[in-house]
Amino acid sequence: MTTTVLQPPLAGVTVIDFSELLPGPFFTQNLVELGARVIKIERPPGGDNVRHMGPGVFDAVNRGKQSLLIDLKDPAQREQVRALIAAADVVVESYRPGVMKRLGLDATSLLREFPQLVYVSLSGYGQQGPWADLPGHDINYLAAAGVLSVSGTPDGGPAQSFGLPVADLCGAMYALSSTLAALLQRQHTGQGQHLDVALADCALHWMNPRLGAYREADAFTLDAQRDATLVKAGYGAFRCHDGGHVSIAALEDHFWQRLCAALDMGDFGGQAYRSHKARKPVAAAINRRIAEVIGGMGCSEAFDLLKRHDVPAAPMVEPARLAALPQFAQREKFEAGASMPLARYPVPMAGVTPGALGPAPTLDSARG
Repeated sequence: MTTTVLQPPLAGVTVIDFSELLPGPFFTQNLVELGARVIKIERPPGGDNVRHMGPGVFDAVNRGKQSLLIDLKDPAQREQVRALIAAADVVVESYRPGVMKRLGLDATSLLREFPQLVYVSLSGYGQQGPWADLPGHDINYLAAAGVLSVSGTPDGGPAQSFGLPVADLCGAMYALSSTLAALLQRQHTGQGQHLDVALADCALHWMNPRLGAYREADAFTLDAQRDATLVKAGYGAFRCHDGGHVSIAALEDHFWQRLCAALDMGDFGGQAYRSHKARKPVAAAINRRIAEVIGGMGCSEAFDLLKRHDVPAAPMVEPARLAALPQFAQREKFEAGASMPLARYPVPMAGVTPGALGPAPTLDSARG
């Protein structure tokens, strides 16, 4: 019997990647993990700024790529890049709008010459609009998209309280999904296209569930919106007496009943608070009661108790302990590594071999 060896989903796809920092490289890192060949074009003398600003971040989002050191202001070197683009499927750039046009490598020019290209531009605010030329970072895009206004703590001001660069990674994922859709569409039409991926737009799209909830609740003031977003009964991370934290999310009425069976909620465990609507006005008081009860337990004790009662709960896991967590270890979610290994592509797929990428490229490694 002959065994068929499946190729990765993006085998044969070549990507020319001009992007730097995080959103573009994280996007193209996913393309590599799905089997694409990514050639990273870096500016002399030192290449991608993240090589120096955050070498660990660079290593994490550039594994398995090739690197070419190219001075795009040099016409001869630009022609080298154009020759690579002629044989490529995807071009990715993350410069401010207008930079690639000045170099003759903009989407309009290249798609006229190579109509099969999927050309992806990642920027903060898009290729047009009054803010298109503004510099920015993650917190700026979250502020513009409304995310920052409903973030932070209930009794504090707006804060980027989430420990990940949300807009950067959100934009990378929209770039990934849109590129895959464009490649599929190209199979039917033979035509590529220009994808204008703005990080602020992507974060804005993620606001839709919140906007729908605010509309339904007539929550048109910021105070009402922050209250709806940040104060939820039976929902939060609660400190245990051993210093650990356990997260609880007993939002639905049936989970609330199970929480009350597990913990002594005092008066809040009675009939008057059986509905989500009834719990909402006293959410802060309910959470103080949960904090009091959980504060008398160790983290493992609290988690085991909540598990037995089928309450949505999980212990807070610190980054240094992630690879050892049985849930992830059994599912083989980490690459081999002595300490703080990197997570693998999260979705098992036919033809994708986990952990087979190799390291991030040395500068100009493609010439070696």
